[in-house]
Amino acid sequence: MFWREERGALLLSVRLTPRAALDRIDGVATGADGRTVLQARVRAVPEKGRANAALAILIADWLDRPKSAVSVVAGGTSRLKTVRLEASENERPALVARLLSAE
Repeated sequence: MFWREERGALLLSVRLTPRAALDRIDGVATGADGRTVLQARVRAVPEKGRANAALAILIADWLDRPKSAVSVVAGGTSRLKTVRLEASENERPALVARLLSAE
């Protein structure tokens, strides 16, 4: 699973490809290390946090969440990132269902 619940939020494991032709979610993949990640692409360049900001916006739009509820919390300079998605207890079931549909 590419996501887990933690203290009032969902944490997503994401593999980001910057400088892509389109901003999009490509689905779920398993890496050579056996880790399951959500694959995402953004047009932004990986300089000064631009790709991370674009990723947060992409995930917020994909999950129909406010941009302020999504943040990159680990992997700032890596392709593998951890994205925190703030969600109340009532909102989490719908978000989990949406995440499961990506698998």
